[in-house]
Parts: sequence; C-alpha cells; structure tokens
Amino acid sequence: MLELLRKYRIYIIVGVVLLAAFVFYSLNLKNKERANAFERGVMDLMAPLYGVADRMNGGVSGIWADYLDLLEVRQENKQLRESVKVLNTRLLEAGEAVAANERLKRLLELKSSLRAPAVAASVIGEDGSPWFKTIVIDRGAADGLREGLPVVASDGVVGQLVKVAAGSSRVLLLTDHASGVAGIVQRSRARGVVKGKGGGRCSLDFTLREEDVKVGDIVVTSGIGGVFPKGLPLGEVTMVKKGEYGIFQTVEVRPKVNITRLEEVLVILQEQLYD
Repeated sequence: MLELLRKYRIYIIVGVVLLAAFVFYSLNLKNKERANAFERGVMDLMAPLYGVADRMNGGVSGIWADYLDLLEVRQENKQLRESVKVLNTRLLEAGEAVAANERLKRLLELKSSLRAPAVAASVIGEDGSPWFKTIVIDRGAADGLREGLPVVASDGVVGQLVKVAAGSSRVLLLTDHASGVAGIVQRSRARGVVKGKGGGRCSLDFTLREEDVKVGDIVVTSGIGGVFPKGLPLGEVTMVKKGEYGIFQTVEVRPKVNITRLEEVLVILQEQLYD
C-alpha cells in the first residue's frame, strides 16, 4: 500500500487539490452574484476542458450521424439492387415476348398464304438418336393430325409427321436420312429429290449433269407427290460437283429452317394445296 502511495503520490496530491478546489468552488457558488478571484481562476482553468469535452461530444455525434446515414445508404442500395433485378427481369420478359410475337406473326402470314387449314404447334421435345432425327410437337390426333402430314415453319419445310398420339406427334425432319422431298431449283427449274444427310445437311439427288445448278440457288418444293405444297423453301445450294462419269451431279443443300432454333411450326391438314 505504501509503495503504491509513493508511486502515485503526485497524481494523488493533484487529485486532492482539484477535489478541494471544486468543493470550495461549490460552497462559494451559492447565493453569490459575482465570482471572486478563485472562482474566476477555476473557471479559466476548466474552460479548455469544457471545450475539449464539447468537441468530443460533437465528434461522437457526427460519427453516430454518419453511421446512421451509412445504414440508410446501404438500405437504399439494397432496394435499388432489388429494383434493378426486377427491371432486368421485366426487360428480358418483354424482349422474349417481342421475339415470340415476331415469330408468330410470320407463322400467321404463312398460314394465311396456304390454301388449306393448318394447325399451329409448339416444339416440346427433340430426339437425336443415331437412327432418326425427330422433334415432338404438342398437337396430335385430337387436333385432327395424322401420319404423313407435312410440317412447315415460316422459313420453309421442317418435315413430316411419322407418329401421332392423342395429344402429341413426332416429326421426321428434312435432314434425317429417311427423309426425301421432291424439289426444284427456283432459278433454272432443275429437278431432283432433297434427301437428308444427317448433321443438319441435305443433298439434291437425281439431278442430271446437264441441268443448270449453281451455288446460292434456292431449292423449293416441286409439289410432285401431293404431300408438300409447291414453292415452299427447302434450302440453299452450297456445293455443286459434276464428275467425269455418271448421269447425275452432286449437289449439297443447306436447309432453310434452323432446327436448333425451331419453336413453333404449322401442320398442314390437307395434302393438295396448290394448283
């Protein structure tokens, strides 16, 4: 104990003096209109301390106010981020609606150009087996569909129905190896059969060597066979090769319809559509 008193005696003496001064100041403060020299000295001594305390209080208040403002800004940022997410979602939905509307508009224009009733359908599935390349649509026998009916899109021929259930149907695509559609070169009227080659490719088979066929020519349905209407786009010629032997030339065709992006189709209900 004595050791502590010796160690901190200066602080203890200063504390006692200040305490005595405050007590004396408090006792002399009552009922006095004018301060004496001692009171003025104490006030002068304490004034800097009051100023420091006031500045500290102001600093703490400022920090607290800044903290509250920061919390408010964070809340506003969170609300703004949520609003941006909602707006982005609505923007995507609006863009999708515009794209769908454009596709359906083109499909409706195609439907109005046909001389036969047609049923619109949506693509709901795809089968990419090694043997067949087909898609599944959401219309079937209940909608008047039957096997063999032609299926088209706004860009051209898609394929034919090969299996029909009550509420869905399977479409054999133009690019499948089992598919064959009578076609004609739109520019030169050269005839052939558009056969599927798989991998999204086709060829124009049985076109005679002397027929005029060039890269870039458009191949359309010829109407022969009574399945597809005449004049529907089948594809574009991408390669022509005439060998030294044989009576036919080799013609590769890129289909007009991009199957990977196909979402809606038309199934034509009657076979004979054009004169």
